[in-house]
Amino acid sequence: MTTASSSGRAGEHVTAQDLIRKLGRELDGEVAFDDYTRHLFARDASMYSITPMGVVFPRHAGDVAAAVATAAEHGVPVVPRGAGTSLAGQTIGPGLVLDLSRHMNRILQIDPDNRTAHVEVGVVQDQLNRAAAPQGLMFGPDTSTSNRATIGGMIGNNSAGSGSVRYGMTIDHVRELDVVLSDASLAHLAPVDEAERVRRAQAPTLEGDIYRRLPGILQQNASSIAEGYPKFWRRSGGYRLDRLAGDGPFDLARFVVGSEGTLVVATQALVDLVPKPLHTMIAVGHFTSTPAAIAATEDALACDPAAVELMDRTILELSRQRLEYASLGTILEGDPQALLFVTFAGDDERGLRGQLERLTALWRRHGHGYHTLEAVTADQQAALLKVRKSSLGLLMAASVGSHRPLAFIEDTAVDPAHLAEYTRRFKAILDRHDLTAGFYGHCSVGCLHIRPFLDLTDPAQVLTMRSVAEEIKDLVREYGGVNSSEHGDGLARSEFNRELFGDELYEAMRQVKRVFDPRNRMNPGKIVDAPSMTDNLRDAALPPATPVRTRLSFDVVGGMRGAADRCMNIGLCRKSATGTMCPSYMATLQEEHSTRGRANALVNALSQPDPRAALGDDRLHDIMDLCLGCKACKSECPLGVDMAALKTETLSHHHDLHGTPLRSRIFGTIRSLNRLGSATAPLSNLPGRIPPVRRLMDRLIGITPARPLPTFVRSNLLRWFSRRTPTARAVTQGTVVFLADSFTTFTEPDIGRAAIELLELAGWQVHLEAGGCCGRSSLSKGLVDDARHKARTLAQALTARGEPHSPIVGCEPSCLMTLRDEHLALLPDDAAVKDVAGRVKQVEELLTEAIDDGRLRLRADSWLAGRRLLYHGHCHEKAEVGTAATIALLNRIPGVTVDELDAGCCGMAGSFGYESEHYHLSMTVGNDRLFPAIKAASPDTVVVATGVSCRQQISHGGGRRALHPVELVRSALHTT
Repeated sequence: MTTASSSGRAGEHVTAQDLIRKLGRELDGEVAFDDYTRHLFARDASMYSITPMGVVFPRHAGDVAAAVATAAEHGVPVVPRGAGTSLAGQTIGPGLVLDLSRHMNRILQIDPDNRTAHVEVGVVQDQLNRAAAPQGLMFGPDTSTSNRATIGGMIGNNSAGSGSVRYGMTIDHVRELDVVLSDASLAHLAPVDEAERVRRAQAPTLEGDIYRRLPGILQQNASSIAEGYPKFWRRSGGYRLDRLAGDGPFDLARFVVGSEGTLVVATQALVDLVPKPLHTMIAVGHFTSTPAAIAATEDALACDPAAVELMDRTILELSRQRLEYASLGTILEGDPQALLFVTFAGDDERGLRGQLERLTALWRRHGHGYHTLEAVTADQQAALLKVRKSSLGLLMAASVGSHRPLAFIEDTAVDPAHLAEYTRRFKAILDRHDLTAGFYGHCSVGCLHIRPFLDLTDPAQVLTMRSVAEEIKDLVREYGGVNSSEHGDGLARSEFNRELFGDELYEAMRQVKRVFDPRNRMNPGKIVDAPSMTDNLRDAALPPATPVRTRLSFDVVGGMRGAADRCMNIGLCRKSATGTMCPSYMATLQEEHSTRGRANALVNALSQPDPRAALGDDRLHDIMDLCLGCKACKSECPLGVDMAALKTETLSHHHDLHGTPLRSRIFGTIRSLNRLGSATAPLSNLPGRIPPVRRLMDRLIGITPARPLPTFVRSNLLRWFSRRTPTARAVTQGTVVFLADSFTTFTEPDIGRAAIELLELAGWQVHLEAGGCCGRSSLSKGLVDDARHKARTLAQALTARGEPHSPIVGCEPSCLMTLRDEHLALLPDDAAVKDVAGRVKQVEELLTEAIDDGRLRLRADSWLAGRRLLYHGHCHEKAEVGTAATIALLNRIPGVTVDELDAGCCGMAGSFGYESEHYHLSMTVGNDRLFPAIKAASPDTVVVATGVSCRQQISHGGGRRALHPVELVRSALHTT
């Protein structure tokens, strides 16, 4: 471990070991000072990077106090941090980072009578909303990052979101705070009357000093407080002395909201909740330009909306390119250059319909837009909301190398009445500097998140960034607007606060900082006394990458490091309760087990002088180890960081240095093992049922005895196919090649039989390709050279089968998707591989077409009629092609109701769930959403899963047998 150091008290040099020893004694939570952890917490979602001295993970307020005390004793700053999604650099800094999200995430009480919630600051916004929903309540501020943003982070930032026109900002919803002050003392902040303030001011403590000295600052600076703040209400910059001034209660709880951890560290909060509207309707205006959409905002505001959101063509085009968001394009009319989302929310459904109709009529009367889409149901709104909440990530996906859309002028806001003219002049500044940008944001409150594309590795573009920031700062002042409206000051905007607030008010803010933090140890350099906005730039500080030869092809600028460095830390991989990414983070809540954490770890390794050695580092191996290879990040991460491929490559380098483990070699030969197991069945199934043998396998190989092994079938798919009589049906569709995968072929041959029979009955001549393995298992174990050999062999065999351009199908998604994804990364220039990849189709697609054409007829009175089908999709299927084809096939079965589970990854991940050290995590992942949903299903519900691993996990953890869709269709088929 590299030893970090920091300048402490005068004449003292503090080492990491000093802090580690003391923190280890004082804290119940974990302490991490290794290079990788420090690098992971050196970044947030901003353009900045500052490596901390170390990171602590407090379990309670006592831990926070101990960490602050220890840091103060050694003269080390502290930086509170939630999800690390700050866009201005608030949550990075030197010294000690306090990650308050890992453990301090309990909802302590929901009080429906008083409409409040008492929470620890690591509680995530969506987590709170789920808990409050049964009481008909929710937290008012609605950020686009609600599925990972913590309440503490929102308090530190004074976040707002799309609904701020109705619900205001976080500062408007905070009642009380428990905090740790800079001297490590605990304080409870709440509104107090003057008598109580005077009583508290008498205490000979830091808290007493705060209550004693702040009134003087207010009195001495009354004029500048009254005149120095921008008049526009939506503000998250500076210290809110205006909130303390006046005749109301002395409210330090709200005063410290937006202080970015520079005054206190909050540990618990009592926040207000608001009634959750029963109904929501959305009007989506289609416009021929962004100015035209902005011009329509006035009419929208006249209809009392809950939100008015803009999205320009840049983001629309990016959404169409991503599978996860492509459904939006199917419901739009024509080719809009901009969209305006106008949301109406309330309990009166008829009244909301009236508002929506009034808006449509106003736009029509005033010539705004060419079409208005009305989304009144949750299903209609789903695609709209998914893309709207992902605008930032989609824009970031347009990055090429270090040429990225950057956040430094993205948080200005003006009165919506001036927004059209302001935006026109804003764009003129960008045009003058020859910059392009994406436009999106909250028209209802005059806030547009405009992010110009710049390359900060180029010193000239750093100067351009500064020039633009200064011009925009002057422009927003001219319109009486704010430079920071919801994203805070951080490192990006704090430098300008003296000019924006004036010398007198700025000096008052500096006095506030000195009162709360006399030694300047609480997240220094934010809000006041900040460095230049061009210091600590992430991309400029990254050393040039030493070339490293990779086995897989990473087709991005910068190769493997560039593929990892595409991550801009927006933290979508830290979400929970929805989607698949990232299962290991959902199970552990540890930053290093998120896609973002692993990407940053790889950037660190690949920036070392000897990246090949760094890729073999055991600490990096630990970070990568819990990646399940689900590939959800490839589709759900807006930037498409493919961690499964990065893990495969990293493992291969680890093997180069340390050798390949026996278990990895065994799993890499899974096809041969399964073929042998089938040939010797049923004897081959006996060892898996003998406890002493299973314990020996655990000890020698690391295969857990807690999970049943697959059952080999002697009459496998290959034997059946070679001995059977083909279906007597005329060939009308040509030939189709069926991939006999390495799993179901030998353990679940009835699935392949059903598929082949259905294809033949549908008019296809089926060629069975059983000559080789796709290499999926080898890739999961980092055996890339072996996988390349298998890919080449299989591709040559597949191209020799069937007619040219004939489809290639299969029933195991992991194998089938490997043909169209990893094989291209293994052999990017191989003509046979490209040919095969272009011919891959899901068997569900062909069967659905056959049913629709009448070539296959399903019985209305089959055993499935009247039943519910509960479908769990395979991760690789969801990541590569989506589940639409499978859902469509299931819906063709007469009389069924199909429900698709949003249960994430099943946790099995091929061999992962069989490995002794991974078994418990595998079950934790399954227990998150999948097992509870399976166990809650009625006995007559039919569980459906396309993946062999998914079916194994459902059987083991859910106690139910899951069927493949083709088995259901075959059983419902008319026999005549």
